[in-house]
Amino acid sequence: MKRYFPFLVILVILVLTFLFPSVEFKNSGNPHFNTGDIAWMLMSTALVLIMTPGLAFFYGGMVNKKNVISTMLQSIVCMVIITVMWGIFGFSLAFGDSFYGIIGNPSTYFMMKGMLGNATWKAAPTIPLLLFAMYQLKFAIITPALITGAFAERIRFNSYIIFLCLFSIFIFSPLAHCTWHPDGILAKFGVLDFAGGTVVHMSAGWAALASAIYLKRRNEANHSPARITYVMIGTGLLWFGWFGFNAGSAFGANALAVTALATSTTASAAGGITWIFFDMLRGRKPSAMGTCIGAVVGLVAITPAAGFVTVPHSLAIGIISAVVSNLVVEWRTRTSIDDTLDVFPCHGVGGMVGMLLTGVFANQHVNAGNTTGNGLFFGETHLFMVQLVALVCVSIFSFFGSLLLLKITDMISPLRVSAEEEVVGLDISQHGEKL
Repeated sequence: MKRYFPFLVILVILVLTFLFPSVEFKNSGNPHFNTGDIAWMLMSTALVLIMTPGLAFFYGGMVNKKNVISTMLQSIVCMVIITVMWGIFGFSLAFGDSFYGIIGNPSTYFMMKGMLGNATWKAAPTIPLLLFAMYQLKFAIITPALITGAFAERIRFNSYIIFLCLFSIFIFSPLAHCTWHPDGILAKFGVLDFAGGTVVHMSAGWAALASAIYLKRRNEANHSPARITYVMIGTGLLWFGWFGFNAGSAFGANALAVTALATSTTASAAGGITWIFFDMLRGRKPSAMGTCIGAVVGLVAITPAAGFVTVPHSLAIGIISAVVSNLVVEWRTRTSIDDTLDVFPCHGVGGMVGMLLTGVFANQHVNAGNTTGNGLFFGETHLFMVQLVALVCVSIFSFFGSLLLLKITDMISPLRVSAEEEVVGLDISQHGEKL
């Protein structure tokens, strides 16, 4: 039965395409579509998509040579699986009619119904709803891909597919709904997350920690990066795509998008230079790997704050996040936690630092849409406390929810490869391919 299950899934999808051809038009009066906004969001959607191949290079260059293809494929496969899920019911779970502010109604946009014509999203009234859905899809794709660095070199590919589907449904979609849907509980609470500090990076970071703990250590823990040049290429693609990730979250070609672009690139630069300077301060050589990791940590940390802070404060966010993540990486190496590519110290901790610093540096003059208040730096405490409470709640939900999903996946299909398969390498044992 297991052998034929994938074919049954494809058959069901094929049948759905005939039963629900998605020809329903939803005309909402006379929307004020803006061609400039549409052009920018089309570009942003493409930019965010390229981040996933960028992540594949970033992670693929860090693992041992015998696991490069497997590691890179774990990112690429998210592009195909999550896209199909999103088109059928995923977008509805994240942005459909709200069930108690926690999750969307899966039937609202089932098979993308009602998304043609003049339909728009409340927060993005100048672009078509279908474009908004395709843009948000790219966030849904990269989030589970981020987790893969934690269990790299020891997970069965078939089991990974099951886990990423469960994670997308039960972790990512609820968090996206709670944070970005107007009726979401975190949105109503006043949480500020411009482009994914909670929804993307914290959820992936805590899931990564849960995965590293659940799958335990590799049998061969010695780490020899296959291609540092891949890491550098991946960093460039991630930084390039992050402009769509953050500046695109303004949902238009406007001044807020410019602010988000500026704060993103300055935070990344500050994170990269701080990481290598901090290493040099402790007697280490400035490395290409350290520069790349620091730059990505800066991007992670600025993500929730990109459209709420000024450029000087983005520099502070990049510097602080790089130091904190560097210290957590150092701490992690002294524990038994085998987070292969330090996803939790970089993405999880970077996302948490960014969330808290949003509560410190957010300025209502930057973004009129910030109705929660100014940050701690300006003498107000309310926003900081809101961010802190959200951080704790999202952390608990993401970590323990991911542990439960890992256990369920393991019961369906064993998560770990055998010791022999691990020695041979996942490229050969899981895919029959090699560099």
